[in-house]
Amino acid sequence: MSVSLVLVGGGKMGAAMLAGWLERGIPATAVTIVEPDAGTAAGLRDRHAVVVHDDPSAIPESASPDVVVFAVKPQVMDAAIPGYGRFVRPQTVFLSIAAGRTIESFERILGTAAVVRAMPNTPAAVGRGITVACANPLVVEGQRQICDELLGAVGEVAWVDDEALLDPVTAVSGSGPAYVFLLTECLAEAGVDAGLPPALSDRLARATVSGAGELLRQSEEDAAVLRQNVTSPGGTTAAALEVLMSPDGMLQLMSAAVDRAAQRSRELAN
Repeated sequence: MSVSLVLVGGGKMGAAMLAGWLERGIPATAVTIVEPDAGTAAGLRDRHAVVVHDDPSAIPESASPDVVVFAVKPQVMDAAIPGYGRFVRPQTVFLSIAAGRTIESFERILGTAAVVRAMPNTPAAVGRGITVACANPLVVEGQRQICDELLGAVGEVAWVDDEALLDPVTAVSGSGPAYVFLLTECLAEAGVDAGLPPALSDRLARATVSGAGELLRQSEEDAAVLRQNVTSPGGTTAAALEVLMSPDGMLQLMSAAVDRAAQRSRELAN
């Protein structure tokens, strides 16, 4: 892909995306990074031989990036965006991966700009993330395709037309890895309560959750079918599922958790 990029923010998610882009063949010379933290900037230079500035004003006046990617925390976004207003033009698309920041919040600062809002998740760090994106009307098909390829460097990509869907997306996939990690913690602790040594219980929980996830990824069966395949009538798994699938069990807890997270996402956007 022939594209010139400005990456704003070289933290965990920004660094993961950068690594994915370079692995897919985008040359380091096509990427300019703005990262004010000296240690993070030095690490990016050492690992990837990229140009890193500590402020957007250091980017040459002649620069005309195809994409400006915002990968900074939502709470500092208002201070960061204005420094890139000089790149607003029909040929440049602004891609944000900041949770809770609406397309309108970028348009308010940048003016007439092509903006894509995306919600990735942390498995992007190992190339196994999933990102859902939404574009404003100024994004043309070629720009959408470029953003799709950039986001696809760290995992799967889906698109929605209704930006409001990004709130439940945030609650399911954005926050979802934390739910899985909590499940692993709880499974390990339950094993200890049942008499297992802590180290062995932790190992069993981690391997079980990661292995089940890989089985789910590779299988063409629905999760419900895979669950049924593990469950023998009257067996140990069936006994456990009677608890987990009770009226006040996992489904109700997960629904309440996702609803709360989606509500919080809407609050942050406002």
